[in-house]
Amino acid sequence: MTSSPQRPRAKPATASAQPLLHPRNRHQGRYDLVRLVAVNPALRAHLIRTPAGTESIDFSNPAAVRELNRALLASDYGIQHWDIPDGYLCPPVPGRVDYLHGLADLLAADNNGVIPRGQGVRALDIGVGANCIYPLLGQAEYGWRFLGSDIDADALQAANANVQANGLDHLIELRLQPARGNLFAGLLQADERFELTMCNPPFHASAKEAAQGSQRKLRNLGGAQARTSKAPALNFGGQANELWCTGGEASFLRRMIRESVDIQQQVLWFSSLVAKSEHLADFHKQLGKVGAAEVREVAMAQGNKQSRFVAWSFHSSAERKTWMQQAQA
Repeated sequence: MTSSPQRPRAKPATASAQPLLHPRNRHQGRYDLVRLVAVNPALRAHLIRTPAGTESIDFSNPAAVRELNRALLASDYGIQHWDIPDGYLCPPVPGRVDYLHGLADLLAADNNGVIPRGQGVRALDIGVGANCIYPLLGQAEYGWRFLGSDIDADALQAANANVQANGLDHLIELRLQPARGNLFAGLLQADERFELTMCNPPFHASAKEAAQGSQRKLRNLGGAQARTSKAPALNFGGQANELWCTGGEASFLRRMIRESVDIQQQVLWFSSLVAKSEHLADFHKQLGKVGAAEVREVAMAQGNKQSRFVAWSFHSSAERKTWMQQAQA
């Protein structure tokens, strides 16, 4: 039986207070653009003046977001080399690292309240993408080892360039998932064990839906492109497999749950971001059907955007504590 959903960090939004990032997140408040430009001078070309008279960047411009990411990764995480090919997903660093902080809290609960750091923790990133953002951030913040998988060989080649450029090939491994319809199946070796799995699944059900979502995002940001009559471009980046799949997010999550059953002895905690709140009820229902021993739902927020991840384990509390002791021995 699954436990009741838990939201250890959820904070109700009020008219006077914006939802908060995780307390350990380095990106509280406004960006220090002076500091970031000093680290990455290329960011200067993308500074704009807001109607309120403050400096910002044009978040509807993918080149601006890419340079912001480079500055954040270099200044706050020591990641000196980072790039993605044109057309691939450019992730927002603050939100991505929030997911990692939430997972660290999850492991701490099975580790006498102490966040485990170092190579004793191994995490699997399903759909690592060309940006390789979760392994790079997770290694920098917590020293964990990572395996990143993807069905896109070109994405893995780009991700590997980031890993190699930062001298992290002994801590971050990348692996092609040979079967496009599989997530875990056929990927892992029989003797591999992981404390965590994570995933940012595609949540659109078609290319058309993905394009419409990109256009809405542009309108929300006030991007000039959204005000034209041209067909919407996915200007935040993203290949088809990053943005949509048959059946959308709900179908993807169901597949992940089904496949997790077969490797439950190799993984302490499975997890995935869930973009659409309307999918949560079915997600919990499916986890109950497969007999997950523990389910956690953790709320996340960045500005006005509400998100969450759901984690599940097939191991009891006592088994998880023993696992963590052995992992760090």
